[in-house]
Amino acid sequence: MKSYSLLLTALLLLLIAACILSICVGAVKISASEFWSIIAYRTGISDQIGFAPQQEAVFLNIRLPRVLLGALVGGTLAIAGAALQGLFRNPLAEPGLIGISSGASLFAVLVIVLEQRYFSFLTATFGYYALAIAAFVGACITTFLVYRLAVGNGKADITTLLLAGIAINALAGSFTGLLTYMATDDQLRNITFWTLGSLGGASWHTLGGILPFVVVSLVVLPFFAKPLNALSLGESQAGHMGINVGLIKRLIIITATLGVGASVAVSGMIGFIGLVIPHILRMAFSADHRLVIPGSALLGATVLVLADVVARTIFAPAELPIGILTAIIGAPAFIYIILVERRKRGIR
Repeated sequence: MKSYSLLLTALLLLLIAACILSICVGAVKISASEFWSIIAYRTGISDQIGFAPQQEAVFLNIRLPRVLLGALVGGTLAIAGAALQGLFRNPLAEPGLIGISSGASLFAVLVIVLEQRYFSFLTATFGYYALAIAAFVGACITTFLVYRLAVGNGKADITTLLLAGIAINALAGSFTGLLTYMATDDQLRNITFWTLGSLGGASWHTLGGILPFVVVSLVVLPFFAKPLNALSLGESQAGHMGINVGLIKRLIIITATLGVGASVAVSGMIGFIGLVIPHILRMAFSADHRLVIPGSALLGATVLVLADVVARTIFAPAELPIGILTAIIGAPAFIYIILVERRKRGIR
């Protein structure tokens, strides 16, 4: 455990460094001295003003909420992926596998395409947040359907859960495709931007809206590390060790859905974070969930914060959708992981 603590501390320091870098880099440059000057002035440590008003405004109103949103979304996607992989005992498991992402996508596209005809009340009531609320509700509904299909005699069968997830994903995808076909050119642009993922809508209001949900995931899921270690031996073995397997399944799925549903609702579809990050930690260090789950949150947050830096600077002033970048990075990384696993098993 001491080595785990040191590693988690190193990952935390890496995340802090990534956040500082992300805040300082951009169209409005903020040097390290100006960064600390703003921090010192705003916290009352110093009354010296060693920065321009524009830099302070960009720091507080644009960069800081965006960096925090990226860290929360990346951490939530990764920790949910780690927990679901441990629960299903399947390295390919991720939040999208049980319908969370596809449900959020379907309901978001539904609002985009049919807003004027059927959902104008939603926009009138919630304004800017209508799309996020619809996506979150969609994630919860599809995950609930998948779970209900998998439950029999009060128990959730993992195999049935995965198969139900594949079926619901296919169904949601087909309806999303139908709605996309019906969309106008302007609606298609909105759909494309949302499905490719972005942190461009970050604000303090956005952060406040998702904070209760993602905090539940980030705080609660690490407490399932020991039960997940027991589940890796098999459900019967975990049951003999006094673990209520059915309750653990329900709590992990509900907790992951809350966090991922809220994350997808504000950032759109960002792939591979929940799939690849837990793999990296398992391959590099240990499969112990006491490390993998909190470590995934920290590393996932770091990766998404750094990916956002690249996404908004590589083609500046234009912004590359962050989902494209995570796919470009994540797909080769995942292929490499597959090849390493094949070599371990002696497959050529």
